[in-house]
Amino acid sequence: MKLKDMSKLELEVLSYTDLTYMILKEHKKTMNTPSIFKEICTLLGYSDADYESKIGDYYTSLTIDKRFVLLENAEWDLRENHSVTIEYDDEEVEDLEDSLDSTLDDEVQEEEENVDTINDDELDDDEEDIPLTIVDDEDSEEM
Repeated sequence: MKLKDMSKLELEVLSYTDLTYMILKEHKKTMNTPSIFKEICTLLGYSDADYESKIGDYYTSLTIDKRFVLLENAEWDLRENHSVTIEYDDEEVEDLEDSLDSTLDDEVQEEEENVDTINDDELDDDEEDIPLTIVDDEDSEEM
C-alpha cells in the first residue's frame, strides 16, 4: 500500500524507520535526512517545532537501523540496493595464510611443551583415606 493511500492512524502506528523505508522504496531514489523527515512530518501532521525537536533522534534511529546505508553524498538509501564486492590480492592472501599457519604451529608447539604427564605415584594418596558409608533409603530419611 502506498503512503498517500494510508490513513493518519495507520501512519502513526508505523515507526519513523518503517516510514523511511516506505518513502525510499516509493521514491526509488536516495534522499537526505531533512528531506525524508520533512516528508514524514507532513504525513503525520507535525509542526515545524516538532520537526526541529525530533530530527536528531530520527537521524540516530537511521544510523542504527541496518536497512539503511548513508552514502558519501550524505544521502540515505536502502541497503538492499547496494552490494559489497570484496577483491583479494593473491599475494596478500598467501601472506595471510602463511601468517596463520605460523601462528597455529607456534600454538601447537607451546601446548605440547606445557603438557605434563601424570604418574600414579604423583596422585594424592589422601583421597584413599576418606571413609565411605553405605546408607539404606530408610536410614537416609532418619538423618
